Amino acid sequence: MFDIGASELLLIVIVAVVVIGPKDMPLAMRTAGRWIGKMRKISGHFRSGIDAMVREAELEEMERKWREQNEAIMKANPVLPDLDQMSAPTDSAGLAESHPAVDAPSAQPEANPQTAASGAGRSAEAKPSGQAELHLPPPPP
Repeated sequence: MFDIGASELLLIVIVAVVVIGPKDMPLAMRTAGRWIGKMRKISGHFRSGIDAMVREAELEEMERKWREQNEAIMKANPVLPDLDQMSAPTDSAGLAESHPAVDAPSAQPEANPQTAASGAGRSAEAKPSGQAELHLPPPPP
């Protein structure tokens, strides 16, 4: 910021010794140091505030760009139907195939406490939507 060379600094020290005097010089240097420290704190606080505002503006700009790109991607790629909305595949006779392992889950909770306690069966909360529940026999005692 300020370019003070060795010759300018020596001239300032000589003028300060002559004007202030060697007796009051330590007190003047402490006072000057305190003022410089306060100015540095204020400028650092100001600079950090400006940096925070710039970061927030950049984040808002990036979020706007991401939102626009997301909208463009969503427009370009149609939403796929859920598993519930899709129809079951049909055989050559036009009848829907039935798979016992993929049947819809029952509305009643599991009746076997061993399976529920052992964790072998998955709970309805942990099961992603659209997946069938698999019923396994209880483990042997």
